[in-house]
Amino acid sequence: MTVWFVALPALLLTCAGALALLRRRGRSALGVLIGLDVVLLVASLVVLGLAVTGGAAEADPATVATAAQQAADSSSTWAALLGAAIAVAGSSIGAAIAVAYTGAAALAAMSERPELFGRAMVIVGLAEGIAIYGLIVAIILIGRA
Repeated sequence: MTVWFVALPALLLTCAGALALLRRRGRSALGVLIGLDVVLLVASLVVLGLAVTGGAAEADPATVATAAQQAADSSSTWAALLGAAIAVAGSSIGAAIAVAYTGAAALAAMSERPELFGRAMVIVGLAEGIAIYGLIVAIILIGRA
């Protein structure tokens, strides 16, 4: 999973660079991209060949059991922390979008009728509650980690 955290940004930057290259140079850039694809294909075939022709690995059973236990502990902690981060980020983004729309509508309503201030703030506060729910979920997940 750690490989994806390293490879995914590199892949996105590569795709963005390829699109920029295609927009700038046109057909000559297409030849460069095809050349890079061929180099990537050859490199992946070399890695595949090394993996297939490699011998079987042997390890001490006691070391394997200890390593498996440590990996299980760290992966569950890691997954819980990642889930907590996703919960907080998602709920905060959702709350921001909700407050943007309800706040704009509340200001428009208060410009017409100033006595609607109390009701408008209640609606905006309900939209903020979305972020609180995400924070509660994150606290629960961190507590279980």
